[in-house]
Amino acid sequence: MLEKTSGIVLNQIKHTDSGIVVQVFTQKYGRQSYIIKGIRNKKSGKHASFFRPLTILDLVVYYKESRSMQSVKEITVEYAPADIYTNVLKSSIAMFISEVMTSVLREEGQHEELFDFIKGAIVYLDERKESFSNFHIAFLAALCSFIGFEPGRKTDSENRTFDMVNGTFVAIPPSHGVYSDIEVSGILARFFSSSWDEMNQISLTGHLRNEVLSELLRYYSVHMPSLKKINSISILKEVFG
Repeated sequence: MLEKTSGIVLNQIKHTDSGIVVQVFTQKYGRQSYIIKGIRNKKSGKHASFFRPLTILDLVVYYKESRSMQSVKEITVEYAPADIYTNVLKSSIAMFISEVMTSVLREEGQHEELFDFIKGAIVYLDERKESFSNFHIAFLAALCSFIGFEPGRKTDSENRTFDMVNGTFVAIPPSHGVYSDIEVSGILARFFSSSWDEMNQISLTGHLRNEVLSELLRYYSVHMPSLKKINSISILKEVFG
C-alpha cells in the first residue's frame, strides 16, 4: 500500500555495498526501518545528506504491516537542521538523543503528539543561538512523559527525594533504594516542570550536569530494562563537562 508520512531520521547502517537501512520515527507508523538502495549511485536521486540524524523528511512509502523493513518510493527533505550539523556542541547532542530514541521508541503505530514534540524539539535546538547546554537533559525529562513513565511533579517542599521506581517525589527515601539524592532530585524536579526556555535558566556546573544526566538515564533503565548502553554519552559528558 502506497502511503505518505513525515519522518524523523534516527540513524542508518550499511546494508549492501551501495545501500543502507535507515531507522525513521514516522508520524503514521512509529519507528520504521527503510531499505534505501543505491545510495552511492548518483543516478539514483537519493543523497546521503537526506539521512543524517534528526533530518525531517516527507516520505512516500510502500507500507505492509507484516514487513520488518519497508521500502521508499519518494523522499524529500522537509527540514534539514543545518546548524545542528555544523555546530560541534549541537551535533554531540543530536548524536546522543538520536541514540536514545533509537533504543526507546517502538513500532507502536501513530503517535502524533510524540512526533510533534520531537519535531518541535529539533527545530528549537537548531534555531537556538546560545544557552542550550541543558537541552539534552530537558529533552529526556520531557520524553519520558510520552513513552509511558511520566514522573509526578514536586508539589510539597518536604518531598525532596525522587523515587525512581514510582516516579514520585517523597519525604523519606524509599526502602527499595532506587532514588536520587536531594540535590539531584531538586534539579530533576525543575526539569520535569520546565519549558524549553525555562530550562536555560537552570544553572549547572559541568560535573553536576553530567550527574543529573546519568540519573535520568538510570530512571529510564528502571522503567525500560531493555534500554541499551548509550555509547555517545561519553562524548556528550566530555563536551559539556
